[in-house]
Amino acid sequence: MAWWKGWRDEDGSSVRGALSFDPTPDAQVLYKAMKGLGTDEQAIIDVLTKRSNAQRHQIARSFKEQFGKDLIASLKSELSGKFERLIVALMYSPFKYDAKELHDALKGLGTSEGVIIEILASRTKVQIKEIIKAYKEGKAAFATLCVMGALSGPSETQPVETRHKMPGELFGLDLKVLCLLFPTVFDEYQKLASKSLEDSIRSETHGSLEDAMLAIVKCTRNIHNYFAERLYHALKGAGTCDGTIIRVIVSRSEIDLNLIKAEFLKIAGKSLSTMILVSSSFLVVMNN
Repeated sequence: MAWWKGWRDEDGSSVRGALSFDPTPDAQVLYKAMKGLGTDEQAIIDVLTKRSNAQRHQIARSFKEQFGKDLIASLKSELSGKFERLIVALMYSPFKYDAKELHDALKGLGTSEGVIIEILASRTKVQIKEIIKAYKEGKAAFATLCVMGALSGPSETQPVETRHKMPGELFGLDLKVLCLLFPTVFDEYQKLASKSLEDSIRSETHGSLEDAMLAIVKCTRNIHNYFAERLYHALKGAGTCDGTIIRVIVSRSEIDLNLIKAEFLKIAGKSLSTMILVSSSFLVVMNN
């Protein structure tokens, strides 16, 4: 059984948790799956991919109470490779998971700008504030997050700016106004500028700023299509970007993964499950 098969397909959310839930037996199943020689990976999949994030945290608490062990540490010691990365990702709370992915993207000699842009362009300001709270890194990295956070879209409660600016004024001078304008004036902007907002971004910016601004526009226009494109580009070609696949599927599983799957089918002409199955480098598929 593929690890995503247990997730529901009733609406945008593909993980809704168990209706009749008791963390005690689930913790016992996981303990038994990791006890002794060998690991029952299918049992781990059957439990953790069919529970909501909140339920997984209850299971972790029960695991600690019953067996005196940290569940994430136990999973890390028993699993390896991409499968370990997937299962451990499921155990983080959403904000801590985003913070961890940002930390990993920022550490080392270089930065994974695509990861930073993906997370901060697709989260609301309220979510970004929570991510920053969860992010406990050095001042330089924190400053990077703050700068990138300023490029994020408006929060659900923030009033939308309605005044218009011409293209020359809009770029480089007032990025906050630009972000506020996104939700309502794409068409009006094109009438004023005689070109799309995306074309203006491409002509007025470059590099990481261009990528970030285009990502924000895509997320504002159709966030499901944005993530579908991320998955498609991560899966096509000779190799796959497993981090992107795991991150998108885990982070959106309780939000809108099924809607992303629908957009993916339009882009790829194949289902997401099919493309994951035929990907030679994404080897987390489990059999019954």
